[in-house]
Amino acid sequence: MAATVCQVMGFLLSVLGVAGIIAATGMDQWATEDLFDNPVTAVYSYSGLWNSCVRQSSGFTECRPYFTILGLPALLQAVRALMIVGIVLGAIGGLIAIFSLKCLKMGNMEDNIKATMTLTAGIMFLLGGVCGIAGVSAFANLIVQSFRFTSYADGGFGMMGGGGIGGLTGSLTPRYTFGPALFVGWIGGAVLVIGGVMMCLACRGMSSDAKQRYDGMAYKAASHHTIYKTEARPRAAFNDSYKAQSADGRMSNQKFDYV
Repeated sequence: MAATVCQVMGFLLSVLGVAGIIAATGMDQWATEDLFDNPVTAVYSYSGLWNSCVRQSSGFTECRPYFTILGLPALLQAVRALMIVGIVLGAIGGLIAIFSLKCLKMGNMEDNIKATMTLTAGIMFLLGGVCGIAGVSAFANLIVQSFRFTSYADGGFGMMGGGGIGGLTGSLTPRYTFGPALFVGWIGGAVLVIGGVMMCLACRGMSSDAKQRYDGMAYKAASHHTIYKTEARPRAAFNDSYKAQSADGRMSNQKFDYV
């Protein structure tokens, strides 16, 4: 019973984690503009794995997809690949986990086969969660490095011929910080890893229950010192009253013993 509950809970958590990774991959707010000490507040920009968006103060939002693949940074392409691999592994693991659920009867499938399928699904969930966490962490590291080397220090370039805008001077290069998609990806990957661990633990419980016990008989081979005893068979009782007759009809003294 405990193995079944652990398996079902692991499956539900894994499905939730895969959904989180899918949602994070499709979101555009991976890197959002840092509004702290930002001289420009009329335009708010953010970007993701597939689009770069700009939202104005009037509420109008315009998103521009990345029309190139080879022109993108290598790290961004690696993050895309990690997220896609995580989704594929999670989807395949989910399909295997559905058929391996102990509470569902799939023909004459034995428990040891379901235990093996549960272990396979758990390993795939673990790998998918690790890929998702690795992709989100790599993108977050890129944001941190960009944030450290970008500042609004004086002496930067100025718009409109260097005179600045409204008397403001300094660099207007926007700085980006963590977006909501990163947290969704981290949580989804962590939940997926937890679900995979629970599936592996459920496999251990199912494999122990699947072992069949047979009642056997102990057999001891005979040694060289074994002494065999023979039973004496009783001989047939001799009947003295029976006597053979001669050819002329007279009784003979010859007796026969039939054994």
